[in-house]
Amino acid sequence: MDLFAKLKMNMGPLGKHSEFADGYFSFPKLEGEIAPRMKFQGKDVLTWSLNNYLGLANHPEVRKADADAAAEYGAAYPMGARMMSGQTTLHEQLEDELAAFVKKEKAYLLNYGYQGIMSVIDSLLDRKDVVVYDSECHACIIDALRMHLGKRYVFPHNDIENCEKQLERATKLANETGGGILVITEGVFGMTGDQGKLKEIVELKKKFEFRLLIDDAHGFGTMGKTGAGTDEEQGVQDQVDLYFSTFAKSMASIGAFIAGDPEVILFLRYNMRSQIFAKSLPMLLVKGALKRLELLRTQPELKDNLWTIVNALRKGLHENGFSTGKSNSPVTPVVLNGTVGEAAALTKDLRENFGIFCSVVIYPVIPKGMIILRLIPTAVHTLADVKETITAFAAIKEKLTSGIYKNSEFAISVGE
Repeated sequence: MDLFAKLKMNMGPLGKHSEFADGYFSFPKLEGEIAPRMKFQGKDVLTWSLNNYLGLANHPEVRKADADAAAEYGAAYPMGARMMSGQTTLHEQLEDELAAFVKKEKAYLLNYGYQGIMSVIDSLLDRKDVVVYDSECHACIIDALRMHLGKRYVFPHNDIENCEKQLERATKLANETGGGILVITEGVFGMTGDQGKLKEIVELKKKFEFRLLIDDAHGFGTMGKTGAGTDEEQGVQDQVDLYFSTFAKSMASIGAFIAGDPEVILFLRYNMRSQIFAKSLPMLLVKGALKRLELLRTQPELKDNLWTIVNALRKGLHENGFSTGKSNSPVTPVVLNGTVGEAAALTKDLRENFGIFCSVVIYPVIPKGMIILRLIPTAVHTLADVKETITAFAAIKEKLTSGIYKNSEFAISVGE
């Protein structure tokens, strides 16, 4: 079979209806200043799809810091990889401040989140080592594990009893190979919004010898008393061996970091291929990250505002009969029942007629017959925004239940 023909077949419903892939369901274009209200296809929409948790994307101090850094350094400085010619005092300062904030001895600044954690995992493991990981870990972790030449065992999402069974298997194999064991989970799972069971996993260290790596992309800045993350929230910061997060969420920027023991961070500095063979993070992003981290530390009202919106949204949804699954973080999934076609019609209606823009998750990401509307509250949303959204959701739920979306022309065109 021709390679490209096979690719089209693998696209699923959109492959059969390419006119929709190129039209309404092409990658959506939100326009205007990053804010709760933006424009989509020329219309004003209330947006719940931006991971701008603390509202820093357009915070005046952040905008000024970014602009000043761009004016001073441009986008090129420093040139070269960190270990060649791309090291600066400000890169080191950012690493020190990040480490102190998440209560680790050392941190290493990374260019990107997705690429970064893939390279961390790749560098840590050899073919003798064994990995135990949560089935709902992010795609970047799964991609990293595809590169692992050794054995990996997966446990069902947050199933600690099964995690223990996988650790028993991993321990037996590691004893044979002479390797170590790495357990990987997330602080906050970005699709479902529930926290990883860090406390329970840490408790297993009493029975098994392993190291724990957490990806806390959605927990950094939003969880814990100081915003230092989900391990702070659960009181296990000293038991998490490696803490990873990206700047793409609460920090509203580009970059990431990994924090842990000095010896491990030193090893990663000289072994992470994604950093050794890549240009250093530009200074404008480094200075911008320093300002963002300063605001995380000094303006707790940002996180307080976020949780005011989270709690109001969650309360309103529950009072109107909606399920938000097991979410106990800002990520708010609204779980509905329906087909892919109904999801398409519902989403179009929500955006065009109610002015609400949120992410829709359908099969094959989740099982057939299920629709998830994923809402990301932020510190810059208002209680009026919450009320407007609840009203719109109540209306679309009634349409979904009555079968209006099932019978719509649009749903049939892109249905399963």
